[in-house]
Amino acid sequence: MSELFSKKNKEAFLNPLGSNNPVTVQVLGICSALAVTAQLEPAIVMGISVTVIVAMANVIISLLRKTIPNRIRIIVQLVVVASLVTIVSEILKAFAYDVSVQLSVYIGLIITNCILMGRLEAFAMQNGPWESLLDGIGNGLGYAKILIIVAFFRELLGSGSLFGYQIIPNCAYEAGYVNNGLMLLAPMALVIVGCIIWWQRAHNKDLQEK
Repeated sequence: MSELFSKKNKEAFLNPLGSNNPVTVQVLGICSALAVTAQLEPAIVMGISVTVIVAMANVIISLLRKTIPNRIRIIVQLVVVASLVTIVSEILKAFAYDVSVQLSVYIGLIITNCILMGRLEAFAMQNGPWESLLDGIGNGLGYAKILIIVAFFRELLGSGSLFGYQIIPNCAYEAGYVNNGLMLLAPMALVIVGCIIWWQRAHNKDLQEK
């Protein structure tokens, strides 16, 4: 049991949530962070979807890693990811159709997400299934964490609501408050991500340039 939760395994799970976040440190998955964070609900669904796909793909590739010929390993990884993305997409269409429509092509484009291919190539091909599962969950949650933070501020300040429910009271609007429409534009997502990166580097000496 102690081996399952060794220091190395804990780092594989926890580091992507903070000091080695895939979005703010590795700078991966930026495109979807800009595209699907205008509202909180699709951001959460995208985060969960990526987490499930990365975790499952990591485990599958880890189990197959010793049988995959080196010359076709990328093709095998793409087939595994594409299969998982298709399954997740069909589940969303069946049980969360409205969110699936909001996410549009971005669910399908998970196959091109750099986080996925990066973890499969850099981690799952060299480690066992349990370690790969923890790494996949950690990186997926680290990605989802940033999406949720960005979507929270964009929807709240851009629409005055969260999950479609009005949060800013009418009295604030009557007093002259106006929603910031710029927050709903993709460039503002990049600004918020930039602020998160600045805050993280300011509070983590290991990430500061010497």
